Amino acid sequence: MIHQNVSRREFFARASVAGAAMTMSPLVFSAEPSAAKRFKLIAFTKPFQSLSPAETADLVADVGWDGVEMPVRKGGQVVPEKVEDDLPKFVEALRARGRELTIATTDVTSVTPLNEKVLRAVSKLGIKRYRLGSFQYAKDKPIATQLDEIAGRLREVVALNKELGLQAGFQNHSGANYVGAPIWDIWTMIKDLDPKFMGHCFDIGHATLEGGLAWPTHFRLAEPRLTAVFVKDFQWQKRATGWKDVWCPLGEGMVNKSFFKLLKATKYDGPICQHHEYELGDREKMTAHFKRDLATLREWLES
Repeated sequence: MIHQNVSRREFFARASVAGAAMTMSPLVFSAEPSAAKRFKLIAFTKPFQSLSPAETADLVADVGWDGVEMPVRKGGQVVPEKVEDDLPKFVEALRARGRELTIATTDVTSVTPLNEKVLRAVSKLGIKRYRLGSFQYAKDKPIATQLDEIAGRLREVVALNKELGLQAGFQNHSGANYVGAPIWDIWTMIKDLDPKFMGHCFDIGHATLEGGLAWPTHFRLAEPRLTAVFVKDFQWQKRATGWKDVWCPLGEGMVNKSFFKLLKATKYDGPICQHHEYELGDREKMTAHFKRDLATLREWLES
């Protein structure tokens, strides 16, 4: 009903102006979905892997993540020997809070009976992505020979992934002896493998540390095979013994937020996982750090 103090002519004039304003508003008719909603924003549970399934789910819900990447490995939140008993408890607890176990982080570097047990348990629970274990260079063998040997092991892993409907992810780390610290290592080993079953967990923190100014090129190399994106930040600090890379809260270090513009320009719509390698403090301080880093990530995704 039109209010008695507003004439019919005035009412329709106001409605016309309001309609025009709504038409021009990008908030109402934006063709682009929110970037933060395009990706599942999750967290690696390593900093709080001592928590029970219910406590883990409560913390994840409190911070506001969509799910988790969970260590299912030696010394992890779930150990391989007990994967069939313990992993379902975490999946159930997370689902009860509307969250999911998105990525299982494993020790898998080859097909062994224990690794196969882990991957079958992961597949049975409907988890589609997992992270490979890390590889270290031996100092007494040529680099190219070692890459060929690892590639052969990965072909066997891919055959098992195909059977189980899983996609493995090779994470790039930083460090003198890490296979994959140079991004080209990973490309060399997996370029001929089916990307549906072997992908790249691109870690922008490690890529920036190792790649300096070349990280955009490294990202372009990894982008066609992305299965996950890992986010953390670091600073270079000069100490008495020389320069040291030190992990820090997101936005306080060397990682450039322009990375997320490159990411949004791709077709990738998988998970973005926050890693926290810096000192977090007690439960209350830890939660505050998590919320702040998540807010920073969301801000960068929308900028």
